[in-house]
Amino acid sequence: MFSNCLARAVLSKKLHGPLYDLLILQNCARQHQVFARAWQGEPLGVTRPISTHQRSGREAHNKQFPVQKWKETTPSQTTAQKVKEAGRDFTYLIVVLIGIGVTGVLFYVVFKELFSSSSPSKIFGMALEKCRSNPEVIGAFGEPIKGYGETTRRGRRQHVSHSEYVKDGLKYMRVKFYIEGSESRIQGTVHVEVKQNPETGKYEFCYIFVEIDTYPRRTIIIEDHRY
Repeated sequence: MFSNCLARAVLSKKLHGPLYDLLILQNCARQHQVFARAWQGEPLGVTRPISTHQRSGREAHNKQFPVQKWKETTPSQTTAQKVKEAGRDFTYLIVVLIGIGVTGVLFYVVFKELFSSSSPSKIFGMALEKCRSNPEVIGAFGEPIKGYGETTRRGRRQHVSHSEYVKDGLKYMRVKFYIEGSESRIQGTVHVEVKQNPETGKYEFCYIFVEIDTYPRRTIIIEDHRY
């Protein structure tokens, strides 16, 4: 069939010219496509879609090998994991409670040391005020009078030294500190003893006296309630 079309095209070229020849060749090409489809067993009334280059190679690959989408699932926690997390939370709770307890103890110690009437620091402050208001001490040391605790080898001032003991069921405390005034060459050691009042629970002075450490040595008695 296609050879007949070619023969007709050659004959028409001689008779009608090149334009008619082009129309004959297009008609032959259509008839050849129809004949080829009929030879392959395809129905002649159905138009075969012509493939284009718009489809990418990725789409063609997906047609041949479809991609299976996996659904992500979160595995449920096992009993062992739950027990482990609960133990860890309990440990954190214990640590927090211990921290709160230690902080409370520290606050209690600081409050007792600074504000309690039975603390050595409180007794030191009360005795120092009595020394500052005593005329004999002022005349010997000059003003202003300052007090301090033990001095280390490096020259640092520490807390006042003290000792506690019990006698006849009552608590006693002895405190020792040092004073100095405007007279730079004169220094003194203050000795204090207090006794707990069984009714009020507060400490009361038994004695307060000052020993002048420089020459001439002497003792100034501020209070003495021992007899």
